Amino acid sequence: ATRTKSADVERADSGIGQMPARRWRNRASETLSSLQAWEAHRPCTDCGERDLPVETDVQNCNQRRADLCEKCRKRRTERKESVLEFVNTEASYGEDLRIIKEEFYLPMQAAGLLSQEQLLGIFSNIQELIDLNENFLEVLQEEIDQAFDQGDDDLMTVCIGEIFLEFVNMLPAFQTYCLQQSSSVNMLNALEKEKELLRIFLNVSQNDNTALRRMNLRSFLMAPLQRVTKYPLLLSRIIKATTEYHPDHGSLREAKSRIESHLEHINMKTKQEGNTWTLRSFRQDSKKKREVINIEMRETALKTVGWLREETRFVMEGSLQLAQPPDGQWVKKGSKTLKFQNMQVLLLVNMKRVSESSLESAEPGPVKDAVLVLIRDKNNGKFHLLREPLRLSNCIVSTDPDCDDTFELIEIRREAFVFRDSDRARTHHWFRQIRRYSRELGSWKKRRNALPNIMISTPHTRP
Repeated sequence: ATRTKSADVERADSGIGQMPARRWRNRASETLSSLQAWEAHRPCTDCGERDLPVETDVQNCNQRRADLCEKCRKRRTERKESVLEFVNTEASYGEDLRIIKEEFYLPMQAAGLLSQEQLLGIFSNIQELIDLNENFLEVLQEEIDQAFDQGDDDLMTVCIGEIFLEFVNMLPAFQTYCLQQSSSVNMLNALEKEKELLRIFLNVSQNDNTALRRMNLRSFLMAPLQRVTKYPLLLSRIIKATTEYHPDHGSLREAKSRIESHLEHINMKTKQEGNTWTLRSFRQDSKKKREVINIEMRETALKTVGWLREETRFVMEGSLQLAQPPDGQWVKKGSKTLKFQNMQVLLLVNMKRVSESSLESAEPGPVKDAVLVLIRDKNNGKFHLLREPLRLSNCIVSTDPDCDDTFELIEIRREAFVFRDSDRARTHHWFRQIRRYSRELGSWKKRRNALPNIMISTPHTRP
């Protein structure tokens, strides 16, 4: 037989020796063990902790939830329940508002049981609350549906805090209703004693109308008060179940602070008006006290200018130091020669409405007007205006390099004011904002960029 050459022999082994092959197999086994160990101690996607329970039943295991530790699983479940509770209770509140209108207000109006003035006195701004609830609930429900459609079964993408802050304009509507609640109940009691047909209608409705759940009109009229005082509790539950790294965590805390500040403000107003009842009391820290003061100042400013709330934007507000120079030579002498007094200042802008709905999430319309409201510090528990608002359409705002810690506002043919903040950077921010709206308004300023010239006859114009 012919001997086969060694080069022609086909090898059946791996081509390496037994020792290297054994080391490779050991290394592969170690790698597999390491992967299994990491899988058993993989980090939680929410908190980053390890030692998670290993899921053995693949069919019943949701891989996304398998990457969570037991604590975070429980937190997500609690957050989902809290979010759904918020939305469901908002829907129940809306149903009570619908009952007030359809089962009481409209039948009483159609039957002529009460005059329009009497109906307004009892039901107050109930229609405004209904409109706000419908819009608010619609956005909430859309967020819930979108989360489920995208596979977010835990509703982690639903941001209740951000949505609440978008609808923060509903808080003044609650305030209007709450402040009129005492007089509404008193009017209803007096009319029920006076009008027999009204008394019969209310009794029959309570006993025979199944939609009312055997509740009387007074109980339903308390629904807005109960709802507004429940918001902080519902938000607190969501905050407790929301990790601080969640994008909605900061908005939730701000929303809770805003609603608590409004509740404190409502309590303060009820005491001022001599009412004995108050809403649920909340602890006031320094931040909430400042917010309550801001709310009261905004109301004073709105009442002064007479603008619609939904058309008004508060650009800036806070404490400034104000002086009124006797002549235009104060820059040469320096701001130290001026006598400054502390003043609360609010910059208000009146924006043209882009739609009939005040909750339309569209770009703001053009600026119609802008004013600077000057309010003295509180005296005897009330704010007082220093003077009528300064309309920026009639003002020129300027600064001087020699006095960069102040800026001057000149009201054409009338007065001049020098402002400054304790913080120089904030003084510059006030100046830029006021100058911006001053330049946008007034056709005479548009022609010459809102700069003073020799044609303006005012004793305070700088040389």
